[in-house]
Amino acid sequence: MQEYERAVLFYEARDYAGAARILRPLVDAEPRKLGTRLLLARAYYHSAQLGRAETELRAVLEQDPAEAYAHLVLGRTLERQNRPVEAIRHLRLAEAMTGGGARE
Repeated sequence: MQEYERAVLFYEARDYAGAARILRPLVDAEPRKLGTRLLLARAYYHSAQLGRAETELRAVLEQDPAEAYAHLVLGRTLERQNRPVEAIRHLRLAEAMTGGGARE
């Protein structure tokens, strides 16, 4: 089994910290793989590692500013950090890009 598949199993089992431990070296090895980085960001978000989630989400958006899901999760991450003014921009962008259909 590949490490990415193993990380997905951990994520699906809601072992988000475990998934993040597996994903971190994968992202370090191939930082341009946005799907892997986005899953790492989601694992950080769900394990309340919000600073790390924010860092990864901003890296995703730096590579692909039109990634609506990254805007949504970044908005939710900023909300959880009590930063609603910053969050609203990303939440509105996600809504505009998806017609309001994006959900975390």
